[in-house]
Amino acid sequence: MEYDPPVAWNTRETRQKLLAAASTHFARSGFAGGRVEAIAREAGINKERIYQYFGNKEGLFAAVLESEVERLLDGIDITGAGADALGALAGDLFDRAAQHPRLVRLLLWESLELAEPVSASTRGAGCARMVAALEQAVPLSDARRGADTLLSVIGIAFADTCLPHLSRLISGSSPQEDRRKAVVQQARRLA
Repeated sequence: MEYDPPVAWNTRETRQKLLAAASTHFARSGFAGGRVEAIAREAGINKERIYQYFGNKEGLFAAVLESEVERLLDGIDITGAGADALGALAGDLFDRAAQHPRLVRLLLWESLELAEPVSASTRGAGCARMVAALEQAVPLSDARRGADTLLSVIGIAFADTCLPHLSRLISGSSPQEDRRKAVVQQARRLA
């Protein structure tokens, strides 16, 4: 009888499968509604790997949030000046929310279920860079106003994805490109 050595476990691939399944699962159910068994089953991986790689459900949730929400502002640059810069930023954020609704849902769950944000120092530094770029592009009276303006633009851009039912009730079935134009115009007015 011949012995076949065990196939080496691809740790990176397994971790990625678990994160992908968990991201979908947590976006749908949040932390409290998330089930380790269901995530493992969706990933096609033994649930013991979750404990091996992430420690527990809390560790998995944090890893999902860290990998997903750090992408919120990733690759979005403030270009141009004045109202054009703010409008372009709002349009880019609107597109990001439309293309990645799971990201927005995870941000909502993070706010609802965690006392502190995940990756606070990394994300805070990214937000500070965006505020500094915004202050360069749009003359504002002080740094606080730059932070407030960035938060307002994010709110305007993400409102449709965060509150889809309310959006539908208020604006009807406006085509997405019409909503995007409205979001860009609102942001331009903030400048």
